[in-house]
Amino acid sequence: MDSSADPSPSTADLLTDAQIARLSLAQRLELVARLRPDRVRPRPHKVRVARGLRLWLMVGGSIAMIPWLVYLGFTLPQDYNANHWALVWIGFDIFLVAMMAATAYLGWRRRVLVILPAFGTGVLLLVDAWFDTTTAGPDEIRVSIATAALAEVPLAVVLLTGALALFRYLVLANPLHDPAGSPWRARVPF
Repeated sequence: MDSSADPSPSTADLLTDAQIARLSLAQRLELVARLRPDRVRPRPHKVRVARGLRLWLMVGGSIAMIPWLVYLGFTLPQDYNANHWALVWIGFDIFLVAMMAATAYLGWRRRVLVILPAFGTGVLLLVDAWFDTTTAGPDEIRVSIATAALAEVPLAVVLLTGALALFRYLVLANPLHDPAGSPWRARVPF
């Protein structure tokens, strides 16, 4: 079908690029809200309740951890013979491999969701480096430090900076983002 035969005008005839550029951020948000189907927008009350619950859990958890850390600092022994040591490390490494595989798969498929496992994998690699070096005995410390310095930490930096760069790009590419504002200060839209 020939699109030139379509009698309906282009949206550029109704609202020019220059007119869009003159809209304030609030006006752009209003325009997008009017264009967006209602089924896409979450219910404001549910969003507020869920957000409030998550915030209170994180604030409460952060506060509760302070006395717990002080308690552990005074009561944990310097040395401890751990039960299920192999299971702990093998389980952690299986989880790390699963996160790496998810990052690889989502990156290969070019999915935005790659941000989550990439960031999580970077954090897990830093945790792995920390525990490998702090729990290593005298015979393993050099290998642990070398592995951390040459593999785990550099890979973590690549994954964390890549995830943050993709996040920054997505914020800047959002037509509702205020170009004068920092992408790191972008607010949740609801």
